[in-house]
This record gives sequence, structure tokens and C-alpha cells, in this order.
Amino acid sequence: MANPDELFLKVQKPSRYTGGELNSVMKDKTAVDVRFAFCFPDLYEVGMSHLGMKILYGLFNHQPWLWCERVFAPDTDMEALMRENHIPLWGLESRDPLSAFDFIGFTLQYEMSFTAILNMLDLAGLPIRSADRDESHPIVVAGGPCACNPEPIADFVDLFFLGEGEEVDLEVLELYREMKRAGCYTKAEFLRRAAQIEGVYVPSLYEVTYNEDGTIGAVTPKDGAPSVVRKRIIRDLDHCYYPDYFVVPFSDIVFDRAQSEIFRGCIRGCRFCQAGFIYRPVREKSPEVINKQSHDLCASTGYEEFSLSSLSTSDYTRLEELLPRLLEWSEKEHTNISLPSLRVDGFSEELAARLNVLRRAGLTFAPEAGTQRLRDAINKNVTEEEIFRTTGKAFSAGWSAVKLYFMLGLPTETLEDVAGIAHLGQKIVNSFYQNPDRPKGKGVTISISCSCFVPKPFTPFQWEPQDTAEQLAEKQQHLRDNVTTKKISLSTHDNKVSFIEAVLARGDRRLCAVLEEVWRGGSRLDAWSEYFDYDRWMKAFAQCGLDPAFYANRRRPYEEVLPWDHLDYGVTKEFLIRENKKAYAAQTTLNCRQQCQGCGAACWKEGVCVERR
Repeated sequence: MANPDELFLKVQKPSRYTGGELNSVMKDKTAVDVRFAFCFPDLYEVGMSHLGMKILYGLFNHQPWLWCERVFAPDTDMEALMRENHIPLWGLESRDPLSAFDFIGFTLQYEMSFTAILNMLDLAGLPIRSADRDESHPIVVAGGPCACNPEPIADFVDLFFLGEGEEVDLEVLELYREMKRAGCYTKAEFLRRAAQIEGVYVPSLYEVTYNEDGTIGAVTPKDGAPSVVRKRIIRDLDHCYYPDYFVVPFSDIVFDRAQSEIFRGCIRGCRFCQAGFIYRPVREKSPEVINKQSHDLCASTGYEEFSLSSLSTSDYTRLEELLPRLLEWSEKEHTNISLPSLRVDGFSEELAARLNVLRRAGLTFAPEAGTQRLRDAINKNVTEEEIFRTTGKAFSAGWSAVKLYFMLGLPTETLEDVAGIAHLGQKIVNSFYQNPDRPKGKGVTISISCSCFVPKPFTPFQWEPQDTAEQLAEKQQHLRDNVTTKKISLSTHDNKVSFIEAVLARGDRRLCAVLEEVWRGGSRLDAWSEYFDYDRWMKAFAQCGLDPAFYANRRRPYEEVLPWDHLDYGVTKEFLIRENKKAYAAQTTLNCRQQCQGCGAACWKEGVCVERR
């Protein structure tokens, strides 16, 4: 077997594979009880940007008995050399092959990364299916947002973590450690015991049966596994672990800055947004904790920029109190503050004025729909007047570039709604030149980005069909035809990628065969457009005797058993049905701070919602 070092000069971006970065953690492998390979099924520059990986990497390595190393999917040039030279996938810190680890853990951030998971297991020299791995192989685990419907990859993963991992992950690793110490470890017994821990789903302990029409008949637990698996949440973020260091990469990554998490969950209830429901209830950190964590991270990494991370930054109730604390040291130390995830109705004049002292970049807002009727149907709860008022404040404060996010193919959408996206962009352009306080000598730039709606589990739209590729292509063209100024730049998403994403998002276990087939056919990094091969996917569906339209383009009745119905993310199906019906009546729902809607998250076990009842 060749040395990996010999390959680095033969590939693009060798720093993806070398390790040794500032703040990476080295331990004596003979002095730890458990070794964990944290695998991000995408390229280094994507995985190194992910906050969840940074948190768990720090948390795991904070335990003296545990060593966590990072692993990323290799690009095609490195993969070819690895296979040619028989070099298995390795951990960046120790350079040991993954077969030397006790656990191999994947974070599931995007359905299109599923083929990368299979490829990484194969590159590690492991059988890709759980049933083919024995006591000599590492335990393969996975968590993250896509774990809310793990069925399309259930045959490849030994156990899934549902919800937030800071507590449940360590509980499972401690169980393994105790069983190893007691000399009673077997894979089967470990999985059986792990399934009793709240937040742990072991798919091999559940039998799925199907009706004649292809829908699910029942999901039946075995060997004492719970009939419903509930997600885990962290109830007190102020006292929850948060790293005071990040690993600093040698090369550019997607988000190359420090990140400070300010709260989890979302009060809004946008009906398309999976994160807004599966991360409920809302829990905030205090300004004092955020301020200290932000300063510590910048000091330990040398970053000159940090971002405040949440699903909707302007919904943080103490933002006006937090900013002066941050500005007190960030101005002196020439550190920039980034505020992503702003809502157009949460951008105050005071906030604009305070941000004006920082380096100015473009602002990003997400109206999601071009007409008020459709914004009401999706419960965006933003009016056109608020959009103009907010962009007007931004223009008056010196901004001249605005990026707007929209979706095409939303339930109840018409071509009039599609044209409304272009018309709204034109109105914002006009408002810039009508603003007497706009920055002089500058033109306005409006960037409109339109993704394709993908119905997701645990949302009010989980029953909805996705538009067909032909329908989405027609709408994309209609939008282009209605953009009449060069002040607006328009980008649209590949509807074929969105189609496969929709299939995987709401699929069942029968898709495991499709995933294996498409991977064996050559799929590796489907999250990247240059590697995505639609025809290969369609061929795999045909070979497995499955119709992808059954999963993507079919409206599902409320009474149908869904592949994820045996998993509990805190929001009740009854609430989601009510919200789905309100969408068709274009009726909005007040956000959590205005009135509790009884979604189930606040009353679910010991969870608390924003009202702190």
C-alpha cells in the first residue's frame, strides 16, 4: 500500500487531504477508549464550513477517553489515485484508515450527498450494507436534518441519531465503551441496547411492509425497540458545550469565518421550511454567552470576520442588546460581523445604523414568492410594503446590492405568481432610484435566485406533489421572459436535481437498491452539478422496478402511512394537516411570539417554546 503523502502533489488542492491545520486535535490513540471518524459526505471546503461538525468535533475531543477525527469525500482525481494505489480512506489527524476506528459517523445535510456516503464506505474498504458488516467492522452511524427520514439509506447505516446530538451521541459512545470494558460487546446486542436510548433509531429493528399499491402498510418494531422514536433536543443552550476554537483550514472554504450560534428553532412557521419545524422549540442564548463565545473564537482562530448563526437572525429577541456588546470589541480589533438569515420585516433603522460602521456587503432577503396571495399561502407573513420599507432602509444606509431568494413550484402557484417575482424585482429597482438618500454614484444590483420547491417531511407540505420537470421548466422560462432590466440578474436551479432530491426526501427503504445501483454505475458527488448524471439515476430506477414519480409527483392523502411516521420530531401531524388546509385557503398563521398555535413542540415532553411557560 502506497503512502498517501505520495499522492498529494498529483491532485488539485492537496490541502484537502493533508490535515495538520491550526487547532486540529492530536491524541495518543493508545490512551483513548473510543475512536470516532466524523465523515462529511462532500468535499473538504463544504464540510469545513459546517457549524454542526465543528461543535461535535470539539465536544467529542473534549472527552479524554474519545478521539474524533475528520474525514471528507475525496474529489474524483484523488479517488482515482486512491483506488489505483489501494489506499483506503483515512482520518485527517492520524492518517489511519477508517477500518481502525470504532465508529464511522456521517452528517446528513443534503439528500444529494447520499451516494457519497456509499462511496466513502467503499473507499474505506467496508461492505456498504449494514447486514454485511460484522463484529470486526466499525459501527456506522448518522445524524443531521436528513435523518428525519432515514429510510432511503436505512440499509447502509447501523443507527441514526434523531435531533440534536450533543447529549445523545455521547450516551451511545459511552454505552459502547462500557460494553467493551465489560467484555459483553456484540454488534447485535449493542444496537438492541442503543435503541432504548431516546433519540436513537436502529433501522434493522423495524420491519416495513407494503400495500399492493406501493404505499407503506406498516412499520413494526422488533426485539423490544420502541414503536415511536423521539428526537433529542438541548434545552439550555447557555450551558451546553460550544467550542472555543475551530480548526483553521490552509485553503479557502465556502464559509471561511468564525460562527456564533445565537439560537435554535424558528418562530415563523413557513410551510415549506423543514428546518423551521424539526428544530422547534425555539431556544435562545443570552447576549453575554454569545459575546464571549464570539470573542473567544476570533481570538483562537485569527479570523477577522464572524457570523451570527440561526434560522432567522433578526428574530433573536435581544439583538439590539447584543450588537453593542459585539461592536465594542469588533471595531477595535477590526473584525467584521456578518448577519445572515435576515427577514425583511425584522430589519430596524437602528440595526441598519449600527451595521453601517462595519464593512458593507450585499444584503440577502428571502421573500420566497412574488405575490401576496402566494406568500400568504406559504405563511411567509411578509407584505410587499414591508419589503419596500426594508430595502428602502438598506438603500438609505448605503447598500446598493440586494439578493432575493424565491422558490418556483410552490403549492397553489400560478404563472401570475411566477411573473410576480420579476415584477417585484423591478419595483425594488425603481424604489432605489426614487430614494433621495440612496448612495450617490452607484447603480443598484438585484440578484434573484430561484430554487425549485421540494416537499419535505415534517412540514405542512409533506403531502404535496412536486411540479414535474416540464412544469418547472415552463415556469423558469416564464420568469426569464418577464425580467426586462439588466439591473436584475436571475439564476435558477436545475429542476432535474430537484426532482431526485424530492424522491430521496420522501422515499422509503426500497430506494436503498436504487442508491446502490446508481453508485455502482458511477455516481459519487451528486451534490455538484458537474458530477450529477440524471440519466444514470433514471436507469437505476428502471433497473430496480421503481417509478420516481411515485415519490416526487404524487399528492399523498392525509391517511397514508408515511415512511417517517414512526419518528417523532415534536410537531404533531394534526397541526401539519391544519396548516396544509390553511395554505389552500391562503390563510396565514401568527408566529409563535404572537400566539401559540399548539404545534406540539412546546408541550412535547420537557420542551419549552419561546413563551417560556
